[in-house]
Amino acid sequence: MQLIGMLDSPYVRRTAICLKLLGLPFEHRSLSVFRTFDEFSAINPVVKAPTFVADDGTVLMDSTLILQYVESLVDPEQRLVPVEPAARLRSLRLTGLALAACEKSVQLVYERELRPSEKRHTPWTDRVRTQVHAAFQGLEKELAQVPVEATPDRIGEHGVAIAVAWRFHQMMLPEVDFGSAFPEVANFSAEAEALPAFRETPPI
Repeated sequence: MQLIGMLDSPYVRRTAICLKLLGLPFEHRSLSVFRTFDEFSAINPVVKAPTFVADDGTVLMDSTLILQYVESLVDPEQRLVPVEPAARLRSLRLTGLALAACEKSVQLVYERELRPSEKRHTPWTDRVRTQVHAAFQGLEKELAQVPVEATPDRIGEHGVAIAVAWRFHQMMLPEVDFGSAFPEVANFSAEAEALPAFRETPPI
């Protein structure tokens, strides 16, 4: 199996860490949707990261769909998404909040890096910042109520998504500084980043 994309993408990194936690061997090809567009296009003409190539050559994209597939390759007790309905519901809520934080953070990065300053629309970027803040605030409340354990067998897909989202935001958007507003998220993410699967998969 192959995972295509740069680890500075939170979606690529999320997928790579989950593959490692699931114990599934894969080859990571660090191709950029910008610098190596043509090489990436030869694998997936849509040029979307992450792209995943299954053992039979089938190409998948979108981190959530990739993870749905790879979860089917392991025994139920190894999976990172709970089966029991209540636990699954909470896992999906946390994952949704974390992915929303990723999406809005990525939008701000693209706005800063790709759009000329004179063409930026401040009301829109202010709204996106509000959305990022709301996503992390939702995670803060959830973790304060019921903590997520930052251990390989307990972190789950939701925990990976939370930690990856926080690290991406801190790394790529230091100008959108939430300071100490979200201590539960920050502390959990620091614990998660100390796990081997995270340390072996740095966002560079």
